[in-house]
Parts: sequence; C-alpha cells; structure tokens
Amino acid sequence: MAHDTHYFENLCRVSRAFGTTLGKKELLGLIVDIAVETMSAKAACLFLKDENPDLYFPAARKGLSADYLHTAPEKAREGVEDLVKNGHLAIFDATADPRAEHRKAKKAEGIASILVVPVMVHDRPIGVLALYTAEHREFSEDDIAFLTALADQGGIAVDRARLIEHIRKNTKLFYDLTLGMNASLDIRQIMTTLTRDLCRAFKAKGVTVQLIDADDQALKRVSSHGLKEYFVKAVSGTRGKGVEEALQGKTTVTPIAGPDSGDADSDLYAKEGVATLISAPIAAGDSVMGVLRIYFGSPREFYDDEIMIISAFAHQAGLAIVNAARHAAVESDLEDMKADLWSHRSWF
Repeated sequence: MAHDTHYFENLCRVSRAFGTTLGKKELLGLIVDIAVETMSAKAACLFLKDENPDLYFPAARKGLSADYLHTAPEKAREGVEDLVKNGHLAIFDATADPRAEHRKAKKAEGIASILVVPVMVHDRPIGVLALYTAEHREFSEDDIAFLTALADQGGIAVDRARLIEHIRKNTKLFYDLTLGMNASLDIRQIMTTLTRDLCRAFKAKGVTVQLIDADDQALKRVSSHGLKEYFVKAVSGTRGKGVEEALQGKTTVTPIAGPDSGDADSDLYAKEGVATLISAPIAAGDSVMGVLRIYFGSPREFYDDEIMIISAFAHQAGLAIVNAARHAAVESDLEDMKADLWSHRSWF
C-alpha cells in the first residue's frame, strides 16, 4: 500500500504542475525527473515524434550521457506501433535481449533493464517514455501502470502546448490571410494570395484552387502555388472521392498510399512527391462554388482544429469571391446608370 501511495503522490505532483505557469519543456523535464526518482531508476528519456513521422527526438532526459546512442530512427516507428499494440515493452537484460538496439552502448552506459510505454494524444502515439535501470529488474504491473500514467501526463503537456501555440498561430494566420484577401476585389488576386499564404503557413508542398464554371459546371483551375504545371494540369477538373466530398461540403484528408487513397493516381502523385492531400469546399452559405486542395510531401495526420481552420480559410475564400462578384456587379450597374443619364441628357 505504501508503494501505491508513493506512486499516487508523485502523480499528484505532476497534475498540480499543470496548474502553474510551467511551459512544455519544464513539464516534460518534471515527468522524467519523477520517473527516475519514484522508480529508483538510473535514467529516463521522453521521445516525441518529429515533423518527419519516422523520426523521434529526445524532448526530455535525465541520467543519460550526452553521447548515448538511442534506437535508430527507422526502427523507432516500428517500435511505437508494437508499443501501442502491446501497451508496453519490458526488457530484463538490455545487453543481451535482441529487441534492444545498440546493446554494447547500453552495456557501456550501465543500463541493465528497460521499460518503455507509449505517449498518446487523442488515441494516437506521439512518442515514448523510456525508463532505464542500473540493476536487472522485473517490472511489476504497478511499475507499468505508473510509467504509463506519467506518459499520459506527458501527452497532456504536449497537447496543451500544441493547442495554445495553434490558437496563437491560427488567430494571427487567419487575421493576416483575411486581411490579404480583403485587400483586393480581383478574384484571381484573392485566390493567388490564398494559395501562396496557405502553402507557406502549413508548410505544404502546394495548393490549388478550382472553381465551378457557371456554363458547364466543370471545375476550372483559377490558382495554384508550389506545384509543377504538368501535375496541376493533370489533376485539374478531376472529380474523385476527395473532390466529390468537398463539393458536398465536407473537408477530407486523403493519404495517397493505402486503402483510403480513393481516386488518387499513385504514380502521378509519387512523381510530384505528394503523400497526403486535404480537400475543402469553397463555399458561401450553403452554396459550394469550388474546391481548395492542399498537398503535402509526407504522410500527415491532422488534429481536428487544423482541419477546422483550413475549412474556415476555404469558407473565407468563398465570401471574398462573393464580395468581389457583388462589387463587380455594382460597378457594372453604375456604368449602365451613367450611360443612361447621358443618353437622357442628349434628349434636351
């Protein structure tokens, strides 16, 4: 019971820290400190997924030498997949177990046993928390449960920091982009601003905007950025799964490789270096007038708020198009009125 109480008290320490002004770096550092202290371990390290989904980097560590050799990046993704499936990885002898990478380095570091659990956010793995002991150790169910709870706290810290950063970034981005689109009443200029700024903001490979032609109801490319011309021509006007769903008012994410690729021509997309794309409806009210597509060069997963902000940009583009069209109509009516006025004056 005392052992369980000790674990509980230290989990409470982490929970209380979330109510302070500590940033993500400090919170993650506290988590690895408490893991080492509470479990009488030699060291601990919390790895997080990099922008490249196959790479994991040490976000917080304690007790390891600076030149300690971690698991090879290409092995990390496979390891995380197994962790999610099994819940944890316990290695009694890190210097002999074939599941352990760089066993000589572990022996030189003085590592005997290892316990690893996944760091999860919204049911998705974003990293791992690893505990290293100096003596061989059989990890109990309580040990595994405690380290898993700490990893969950790490996931909360990362997600909270990400959400705050996204709120700040997206607020500024939405303001800047809206300002840029509203600075012109020329539809093509508005679309050029949209594609260029979205591409930069989301670090995408490219962006296209297609609008529905009033005469034949076909999709026509009006603007693109970052993509080669042969590719834009090839995908313009096509109506596959992602485009059809966008025309029905739904924003979708399409992985090019895999069962959900839908209509994607894998060879064409591979040649252009596109791995993931988002299709969003350009609409004003209930009327969909086109499709915004954002292309990414690597496999990507998106949080709900990211999808929401992209949908909002597409909707803003629709409003800007309507405003530009209304302005053009008013100018046309004004010219007609002037012509009528001069024709009436000619009567006298």
